Amino acid sequence: MARLREQYNKTILPELKKELGRENPHAIPKLEKIIISMGLGKSLQDRKRLEEAVEHMGQIAGQKPQITRSKKAVAGFKLRENLEVGCRVTLRGQRMYEFLDRLITLALPRVRDFRGINPNSFDGNGNYSFGLTEQMVFPEINADVAKYTQGLNITIVTSGRDNGESRLLLTKFGMPFRKDVKLK
Repeated sequence: MARLREQYNKTILPELKKELGRENPHAIPKLEKIIISMGLGKSLQDRKRLEEAVEHMGQIAGQKPQITRSKKAVAGFKLRENLEVGCRVTLRGQRMYEFLDRLITLALPRVRDFRGINPNSFDGNGNYSFGLTEQMVFPEINADVAKYTQGLNITIVTSGRDNGESRLLLTKFGMPFRKDVKLK
């Protein structure tokens, strides 16, 4: 069992029951899925960028990413319909908890000048999204071999009813939120 899943079941769930005043374990917020995505607009000129990004995302997530395609043509971006423009992975279950554990304990502390992530990046429905400027912060990626740096977006989907519940859940997991920002 993943370390964070065990921690959720043994300590976080009872704490959330007490703090939220709910007895039903199904009414307590929990993680549902984590979505990792990369937009690769520069891959239109260089196919190797897409191949490397897909390989790196596979190493980070532990499963093969899905390549996303453009839905319509946009002349201003030199984009035609059905071109490969990105990749994404949806993590659930064991892999989701393992990824979150590596993100919190290994990757985020390796970000240069890291002071915490914005606690206000919730969408109103309890889902949290943030971005990283490069994939090199993950220890799975060998920086000496990588030719291109690429940013990625991470969305953590929770079953929380609102932003407060989800923020409380992620704080219990150890998500390093910035302290100097006023909460919305």
